[in-house]
Amino acid sequence: MNDIILIILNVLIFIGIIYGLFLMQKKHISFTKRVFLALVGGIIFGGILQLIYGAGSDVVMKSNTWISIVGSAYVRLLKMIVIPLIFVAITSAIINQNSKNLGKMAGIIILVLVLTTAISAAVGAGTASIFDLTAEGLQQGENEIEAGERLEERLGEFQQQSIPDQIIGIIPTNPFYSMTGQGDSSTLSVVIFAAFIAISTMGLRRKKPESAEHFSKIIETLHDVVMRMVTIILRLTPYGVLALMINVMSTSDFEEIYRLLKFVLASYVALILMMIIHFIILAIFGLNPIKFIKKSAPVLAFAFTSRTSAGALPLNIETQIDKLGVSDGYANLSASLGTSIGQNGCAGIYPAMLAIMIAPTVGINPLAPAFLIKLIIVTAISSFGIAGVGGGATFAALVVLSTMGLPVGLVGLLIAIEPLIDMGRTAINVSGSMVSGLVSSKLMNNINIKIYNE
Repeated sequence: MNDIILIILNVLIFIGIIYGLFLMQKKHISFTKRVFLALVGGIIFGGILQLIYGAGSDVVMKSNTWISIVGSAYVRLLKMIVIPLIFVAITSAIINQNSKNLGKMAGIIILVLVLTTAISAAVGAGTASIFDLTAEGLQQGENEIEAGERLEERLGEFQQQSIPDQIIGIIPTNPFYSMTGQGDSSTLSVVIFAAFIAISTMGLRRKKPESAEHFSKIIETLHDVVMRMVTIILRLTPYGVLALMINVMSTSDFEEIYRLLKFVLASYVALILMMIIHFIILAIFGLNPIKFIKKSAPVLAFAFTSRTSAGALPLNIETQIDKLGVSDGYANLSASLGTSIGQNGCAGIYPAMLAIMIAPTVGINPLAPAFLIKLIIVTAISSFGIAGVGGGATFAALVVLSTMGLPVGLVGLLIAIEPLIDMGRTAINVSGSMVSGLVSSKLMNNINIKIYNE
C-alpha cells in the first residue's frame, strides 16, 4: 500500500480517537478518567504503529509529523503561560500573604524541596548499589560518543563559572529578558523579580496606601485573566497526552533500551520508592496518601508524557488549590520553586545513580560513607537552578559528576534511554513540588482539610 495512504489512515485513526475523547467530555466523564484513557490509548496506538512499520520508518515519522501538531502545540501553549503564571502567582501570593509568615513560608517550602532531594539521592545511590550497576564494560556507539562530546563541551562552559557566579546569576539584571524564558535560571530570576515587586507593594501600603491598593487590584485582575487562560489550556490535556504518548511509543528504540534495560529497571524502582516516600511523608503529617494520588493523577500523567515540570506548572497549581486544599500562596510558591529547586527525580535520583555507577571506574569505593555523604550533600545543593524542562537531568548530572570529580562520558552513553527514564523522573519532580506545598501549608495551618478529604 502506498505510504501516503498509510499516513492518511494513521492520522484519521488519531482524529477518530480525539473525537472519542471529545464525546467523553461532552458526556461529562471525569477529567482524570479521560486523561488516563488518553494515556492508555496513546500507548496502544503508538505501540501498534511501531510493531507494524518500525520505529524509524517513513510512515511512522511522517505520521508523527501530523500527530505531533496536537502534542507540540499543547506543550507550547503550556510553556507560553508558564512565565506569566509564575509572575502573577508569586506577586499575588506574597501581596496577599501576612508579611510575618512570608519568610517562614518560603523557608519551609525550600527546606522540604531540598530535604526530599537529599532523600532521593540516597534512594538513587542505594538502588544503584543493590542492582550492582556499574559503568565498567559498557560500550559507546557512534551516537553516544557524539552526545558525550557535546556534553563535555557543555561541561566546559559550565565550569567557566564559579559557584558564587552561578548564585549571583539567579538575580536578573534584565527581568524582562528572564521573562522570555532564556537561560537555565530564568524561572528563579522571575520568582525573585516578582518577589521584589510584591515586597515593595507591601512596603508601599504604609506610605502610599492608595497606590498600593491600586497596584494590588491590577495584579489581582492579571491573576484572574491568567488563571482563566490556564483553565482553557488545561481542558486540552487529554488530547495533548494522547499525541505525546503516541510519539513516545512509536519512535522509541526498544533495542537500545533493552541493551540498558537493567539501568531502566533500577531507575523505575528508585522512582517508585521515592513516590512511596512521598506517601509516607504525607501520612506523617496526617494527610491521606490515597487521596493525594487520586487527585494528583492527571498532573502526574501529564508530567509523565510531556517530560516538562515547567509545563505541568499550571495544572500543578490548580490541583493543589482546587483539589488538595492548599492555600493560594503556598500552592503558587511551591509549584513555581519546584520547577527549578529540589527536583527529586532529575536532580536527585538520576545524578546519584550515575555517580555510584562511575565511581568504581576511577578507583573509588561507591559504598564508602564519606563518598555517600558527600554525594548526597552535593546533589541536594546542586538541585538549585536545574531547569524544569526536558534535558534538565542531564545538566544536573553534569553538575554533580564534575563536582564529585567523576568523568561525564556515561551521560552520553545513556542518551538512547533518556526519554524513557525522563518520563518517570518528571512525574516524581512534580509530585515532590506538590508534597512541599502540602507539607508547608499543613505546618502553617493554611490547608483546607475538608477539600483535601472530599
